[in-house]
Amino acid sequence: MARNIQSLERAAAMLRLLAGGERRLGLSDIASSLGLAKGTAHGILRTLQQEGFVEQDAASGRYQLGAELLRLGNSYLDVHELRARALVWTDDLARSSGESVYLGVLHQQGVLIVHHVFRPDDSRQVLEVGAMQPLHSTALGKVLAAYDPVAHSEVMEGERQSFTAHTVTEAESFEGVLDLTRARGYAADTEETWEGIASVAAPIHDRRRMPVGAVGITGAVERVSPEGELRSELIAAVRDCARAVSRDLGASRF
Repeated sequence: MARNIQSLERAAAMLRLLAGGERRLGLSDIASSLGLAKGTAHGILRTLQQEGFVEQDAASGRYQLGAELLRLGNSYLDVHELRARALVWTDDLARSSGESVYLGVLHQQGVLIVHHVFRPDDSRQVLEVGAMQPLHSTALGKVLAAYDPVAHSEVMEGERQSFTAHTVTEAESFEGVLDLTRARGYAADTEETWEGIASVAAPIHDRRRMPVGAVGITGAVERVSPEGELRSELIAAVRDCARAVSRDLGASRF
């Protein structure tokens, strides 16, 4: 009988520990829980981190699961309720808007893209499932920060990097952006993250009226926000999509 590879068993045990325990664990906690020497545990964690399966919080030094696991988890995504409920509606949104559609959820201090529908044309595009986007400068991120208390805490306590001249980084001004997002039910990003790119997003709620994600479209500024104003029909289409997914998740208000 073939022998198991001990290092792989230990790595798998670490991933299960990080998946089932507290949100973040320190090196000592991990080593103690698995009965490993700190040096051994650190070596395995460093390898997992290099491969993207584990991420380390810069401030606390604690470890948590990495986004790379999602890239390999398409079979999981197929049964993920949020994505499954959104599939038809996001396809419809891409067709009606003519733009790329993204479905995002909170992950660490950012937005994890769990579903991406290509813009319905013949242009060359790259699938961005598993990619991370900033909370403070993207439409998806602003929606999560406006409606999810955990996301709000993450974005206010974390660094708000300036990507372009339009990025809002000052705390009081950003709180004003979140107030506006809640007041009108959607968020916008006009060249705040990438030059020449604009986006609009709306929140998705579950049966408990809890925010579980955000859906939005992204495209060239001249198509999405001509003359500095978001096209009203695109805003309506995104909000209708978010409401439809929320209804399918049991949100009774919609």
